[in-house]
Amino acid sequence: MTSTIVCYGDSLTWGFDADGEGRHRYEDRWPSVVQETLGRRAHVIAEGLNGRTTAYDDHLAAGDRNGARVLPTILATHAPIDVLVLALGSNDLKRHTGGGRAREAAWGMERLVEIARNFPYGFDYDAPEVVIVSPPALVETTDDNFDAMFGFARAESLQFAELFEALARRLGCVHVAASEICTATPTDGIHLDAENTRKLGAAIASTLGTLT
Repeated sequence: MTSTIVCYGDSLTWGFDADGEGRHRYEDRWPSVVQETLGRRAHVIAEGLNGRTTAYDDHLAAGDRNGARVLPTILATHAPIDVLVLALGSNDLKRHTGGGRAREAAWGMERLVEIARNFPYGFDYDAPEVVIVSPPALVETTDDNFDAMFGFARAESLQFAELFEALARRLGCVHVAASEICTATPTDGIHLDAENTRKLGAAIASTLGTLT
């Protein structure tokens, strides 16, 4: 039986390439690695959006980056879903979105889990198993724009793994800590190069392999 896995995330899920021309090759994006690894056992759907937050508005963007507002539509679109992978939090560190603290990201992630578990799926479909992926820690960069957006929050980003692990335990979710698997590129201090993106995909696939 093939499991449907929805990967709901931000630019790391989209495959933002800080060293290239916008986006990593399809095969280097972590949802693609998950699909390649699990093969026919899974149908992996990548729902990544640059700048997406867990639950906060970004009025500087053309599209809706509020993950909590968009998630119900995604759930309805792809139902039935066996596993929902929530990979968000970094963009909550912007002062004009989540306020610049990792704890806001944890609160937002809790809201996403609540939405996923209480959504009226219809047709007697069950709510999906939820996997939470905490973001990698930020690193120093010489990119002025990214440093202005995130540089002040490097210490906050070190709290992601601990906060999301505590949340996962309390809510009964599976947690994957990206900071223990991969390292952000100093090109912009937040995104992953192709090698680290594939590392993240392999780790997530290993976790999902026990759920599918």
